[in-house]
Amino acid sequence: MDIGLVNKIELTDDLSGVLVTVRMDKDVAPILHSDNQFWIVSPNVSLNGISGLGTILSGPYINMAPGVEKQKSEIFIALEAPPVTPKGTPGLHVTLNSESEFAYKKGDPVVYKGIKVGEFEDIFFNFEERVVYYNTFIESPYHTLITTNTKFWDISGVQMELGASGMKISTGSLETLLTNGVTFGIPEGMSKGEAINDRSFFDIHPNHNSASEERFKLSAEYVILVKDTVRGLHVGAPVEYRGLVIGKVLSINSLDNNQDGLLEQGYDIPVVISIQPGRVQQPDNTTGLAFIRKQTSLWIKQGLRATLKTGNLLTGALFVDLQHYPDTPLLVTQRLQGYEVVPTMTGEFSEITAKVTAILDSINEMKLNVISENANNMLLQITQAAQSLQSTANTTDSLINTVREDKVTATLVETLKNLSKLTKDYSADSETYDELNKTMQVLQSTLQEFQPLILQLNSKPNSLIFADSSGSRLIPTAKTLSNKASGN
Repeated sequence: MDIGLVNKIELTDDLSGVLVTVRMDKDVAPILHSDNQFWIVSPNVSLNGISGLGTILSGPYINMAPGVEKQKSEIFIALEAPPVTPKGTPGLHVTLNSESEFAYKKGDPVVYKGIKVGEFEDIFFNFEERVVYYNTFIESPYHTLITTNTKFWDISGVQMELGASGMKISTGSLETLLTNGVTFGIPEGMSKGEAINDRSFFDIHPNHNSASEERFKLSAEYVILVKDTVRGLHVGAPVEYRGLVIGKVLSINSLDNNQDGLLEQGYDIPVVISIQPGRVQQPDNTTGLAFIRKQTSLWIKQGLRATLKTGNLLTGALFVDLQHYPDTPLLVTQRLQGYEVVPTMTGEFSEITAKVTAILDSINEMKLNVISENANNMLLQITQAAQSLQSTANTTDSLINTVREDKVTATLVETLKNLSKLTKDYSADSETYDELNKTMQVLQSTLQEFQPLILQLNSKPNSLIFADSSGSRLIPTAKTLSNKASGN
């Protein structure tokens, strides 16, 4: 609503600014507090939204947000941009800080479980501490979620994390994909903590995992002296015992171990690690810390050793692995610059190098000349066999081509014609068939005439030699000659 009118606009005496004289309604006088905020409303387009479009037709105007101070004033310094959070808005102001290069700006969101619950209000860089501080506002009623155990972490854009456990990809809300933003929560395993009513300071962690690490406050620190390469080992890499994470790497080559330098032959690279009592089911207090130190010292004497192992073949990330090696020689506990030293064993890289060297030695011992000569003879035999196979293939091709020639085809056709003619000669209507039929009839008649003789032979086989006495004899009689024959 309209509460005043601009009467005059002029430059200041030193020409460093513009002086605007405004006549306010008398009803507004009681709310002219010293911390009131004034700014010019005009069209504005940004990643946080679009505002002031109505001024395209009506023209710009001055907006006011009442303050909360009791002191009154008639002189105010206008803001260059609208305030992110107007004065008196219910909620909680907190200050976030980050040592990383996070490019947050005014208006970037604070998200909780996908819901926007606050914004970055102001940015301040402390040159002495070299730390960026962000004044942030959490709206009501979400400000009640902020406690002494709350952790903030970055959710800007798409985050990719490569570590010993592999690759992890995470994103925030759609808004944080286009801009930057943070979220907050209480790490799993920590108590809710106490409520916060006044401005408090919190660190912005790079990711959720880093924020979750903060739930363990105490840790016992040790140093391991690495003889092999530490390539792939990073600060924050896990320290594992039998596959369970019990701590992390704190620093690499940050101690002076009384040696001449890194280039000295046999230089051992110091790596500082931590073991957190809260991770091994011990109380996260001085009692648990004392137990870890006592137990670890005992285990070192009994063969506890540290090795560097590959956690991910794709990234080559390493982690520190603690294991018991009872067969190792017993060692006296050593200390380096206040840290107890955990003895190390040869890492995987050295083992692989030793195996490769052994393989090369075995190759050198082989009689390569004899193997080469045998290989040449074998290749010669294979060549001869291939040539013989090629000759057989050529012969087969020649035979196939011969079969395909016209002479063979003509001979086959002539044979089929003769076979067809022979078939016609023995068909039912041919002369050959009739002659065969007559011959069969004559043969059948002859067999019928021989049938009585066959029967007699069957009944008396000797009848062809001896005459049958029981039968009548056939006596030949003389024929009477005719007169003409006798000459009468």
